[in-house]
Amino acid sequence: MSKIYINKKEYYANKSHNLLQACLSIGLDIPYFCWHPQLGSVGSCRQCAVTQYDSLSDSKGRLIMSCMTPIVDGSIISTNDKVSKTFRQNIVELLLTNHPHDCPVCEEGGNCHLQDVTVMNKHHIRNYRFPKRTHKNQYLGSFIKHEMNRCIGCYRCVRYYKDYADGRDLNVYGSNSNIYFGRVEDGILENEHSGNLVEICPTGVFTDKTHSKKYNRKWDMQYAPSICQSCSVGCNISIGERYGEIRRVENRYHYNINHYFICDLGRFGYSHSDLKNRPRNPSCLIDEKLKILNLNEAIKEGVNFFRRHKNIIGVGSSRTSVENNFALKELVGENNFSHGMSSKEESCLKLILNVFKNNNLYIPSLREIESYDSILILGEDLTQTSPRVALAVRQAIKKKAKDIAEFNGIPRWNATVISNISENHKNSLYITHTHETKLDDISEWSYFASINDQSKFGSAIAHNLDNDLPVVENLNSFLLEKAICISKKLLNAKKTLIISGTNSFSTSIIKTAINIAISIKKHKKNHVAMTFLTSSSNALGLGLIGGISIDQVYRRLNQKQADAIIFMEYDLYRYFSQYDCDNILKKKTNVLVIDHIYTETYKNSMLSLPCLNFSESSGTVINFEGRAQRFFQVYDPMFIDQKNCLYESWKWLHFIQCKLLNKKISWLNLDDVITSYSNKYPIFKTIKTSLPNADFRIKNQKIARSPNRYSGRTALKSHIDIHESSQPQDINTMFSFSMEGFSQPNKSFEYIPFAWFPSWNSPQAWNKFQKEVGKELISGDSGVHLFKENPKISDIYLNCKINIEKKYWYIIPYYRIFGHEELTQYSSIIKENIARPYALISKSDALEIGLKKDSIIKFNCLNKNFCLNIRISENLHSQQIGLPIGRKGFPSALVGKKIKYIREFIQ
Repeated sequence: MSKIYINKKEYYANKSHNLLQACLSIGLDIPYFCWHPQLGSVGSCRQCAVTQYDSLSDSKGRLIMSCMTPIVDGSIISTNDKVSKTFRQNIVELLLTNHPHDCPVCEEGGNCHLQDVTVMNKHHIRNYRFPKRTHKNQYLGSFIKHEMNRCIGCYRCVRYYKDYADGRDLNVYGSNSNIYFGRVEDGILENEHSGNLVEICPTGVFTDKTHSKKYNRKWDMQYAPSICQSCSVGCNISIGERYGEIRRVENRYHYNINHYFICDLGRFGYSHSDLKNRPRNPSCLIDEKLKILNLNEAIKEGVNFFRRHKNIIGVGSSRTSVENNFALKELVGENNFSHGMSSKEESCLKLILNVFKNNNLYIPSLREIESYDSILILGEDLTQTSPRVALAVRQAIKKKAKDIAEFNGIPRWNATVISNISENHKNSLYITHTHETKLDDISEWSYFASINDQSKFGSAIAHNLDNDLPVVENLNSFLLEKAICISKKLLNAKKTLIISGTNSFSTSIIKTAINIAISIKKHKKNHVAMTFLTSSSNALGLGLIGGISIDQVYRRLNQKQADAIIFMEYDLYRYFSQYDCDNILKKKTNVLVIDHIYTETYKNSMLSLPCLNFSESSGTVINFEGRAQRFFQVYDPMFIDQKNCLYESWKWLHFIQCKLLNKKISWLNLDDVITSYSNKYPIFKTIKTSLPNADFRIKNQKIARSPNRYSGRTALKSHIDIHESSQPQDINTMFSFSMEGFSQPNKSFEYIPFAWFPSWNSPQAWNKFQKEVGKELISGDSGVHLFKENPKISDIYLNCKINIEKKYWYIIPYYRIFGHEELTQYSSIIKENIARPYALISKSDALEIGLKKDSIIKFNCLNKNFCLNIRISENLHSQQIGLPIGRKGFPSALVGKKIKYIREFIQ
């Protein structure tokens, strides 16, 4: 820490920061545009000027740009002298010369950094009276709206998109006062993190097009802190609601997970929660006629369902909370509960949980992934299944440039120098996969092979690291040399990371990854860690609860060992073929479904109970690193429309159980459920002890869900009654459904619904909630690790059996960020971006069959004929066919299936 003097006061500042970051961390308000904690400094906007003095007796001083000035012990600075303030006022007026001043119609109004800085500078009179420069706006896809006339030339967008996210289709064109930020031509932005431009841009050049469809100002929404449910990463998000509809999803700062950025699927895929045709009332088939039920009738029918059937299986879901799954298990009993995963995925998950519980291998957070020097990815297409992890890997590869700069005395915030160094100096990334991935552009080497051959190659790496492991036979000399090279790189790096997961449905891949990590650790030369990615948001939580696989459920139903089944937030058609699903569900009287979407399974049930989705309820999910995180109800749909009969899944299940057993209702709120499962499963005890309960208060106040300027509360239900009704009471959490309550930074509260601070209305307000700008929150990170304190046994190698049969084509999965995740497939905006399904075929197989680029192939699998356009892969090996697993009509049961005949379909 260095001692500096600012405005005649003494402060201590972090030496690694620049002067702007230090001043903001102290709590001083200095305007800025081009600087960003993650992007560093380039000094292009000239807005952060301050005066620096040579000594205490120096009265003249000199203007400096604080974002480009390092911290020097004894520096004397003034931020509020007349020269600095006048200069900043002149600069903001200059930047606004060609701005249209269209705040009343701009979507960024009230959430705009340019507005904040203009007010901060006390600038209110414009002297420019001539025609303004104008630009033609571009179509950038269905997510982002472009309004180039609002640009102030801060360069943040291209620095984020090109330099940080490695996007290739957005750039800056022109020069001097006539520059343009956009694409060469109209078109959809290709990067999976393009939506962050909405928050990166300090003006209204890039705005959220999905929000614009039903626009309202920031202060007209109520918010809740939530967790993205689109993958296993568990990014923190703020969800904004108005009139019972989700209007916007924004990044919620979490230092150790997503910090300032989330992917496009998490940001824009929310419209499935606002479906007009969603289930809203319970229904039951009585004499083959559908009858709508009220609450009491639905509970009665649920009790009758249990009295009619002796052996009922309950199928839980990895897309819903720990609480909901626990409630189902309590109702049907431990032996009758299924986690709903296939036996292949279950086997993969058990291996992963075994590492969490028993091995001493380190599991890094998402932010920590960015600090590794050498990374090996085995069998995962990160960009499509876990895009936020892919973005972290990209930062890890660039980290070498920052290390070189720091070694040579150049600070890490000097973005231009870092960018130049990174062109020639990168850390090592190695990838094994069945076909090409979007991370291949930064990998040192990518190996494309079948799952079995990838495991074989990984085993060769492990053997080179530890000769006690079995020798891998029948590997050609080139691959043996590559295995030796990679093993040396992994061993000689300061920090090594091995990434694998369940998306390949292969235990051999995971075992190989574990063996490589253990063999590196045994050398005790460097730090080694493992990252495991799962297929859905709460797969780890569901794995901890346990249960039988969906394959076992199918067998028990066929063998008459069960006579009825409950599906909770689960679509059977995602796992089995239509033929098998129709067979299971042919007798609708044996099926009870709880869900918030009209899935195919929901439509085939006798008793249907509509539940709340994740934005309407509160609960807990466990992310890929074993961190338990809470998501919170944004609004109460029963308040918006009293005709709704919607409850949390756990509440439906508990009501039925209490009525069935003639017991008093004991779970009155979410805390009661958490207490119950914490007592039963010791691994969950820290959820109860470490995460805030409904009784939490700050200064005897609940936490406000809405900003101070929240307006129109009376008008919310004016179409029903002009008299203002009382706001609903949230008995499950510490939040209030209003602007009344606490809304400021506080060291004891980390679940921040929205980022707002006096004079800071834009996302830059997160600076006020951090200990140091760009670092941890004042309150610390939300969530709690479940496995960190567990006693571990010594690391044990796993036996990898590799079976290869070359008589058939084998189905392998391929994924696309838009389309394979279940809930977002129901999102209207995501549907627009889902590509048509195709079959991925190797070039050699295409030549052998005589296929061309526009050919259609036909084959039969799982009692179904498939007719698909093909896409030829240069890297896919022969005898494999890739299908879009997770898409409708492509269940996970297809993975690994053999296809004997493939032929071209002639129309």
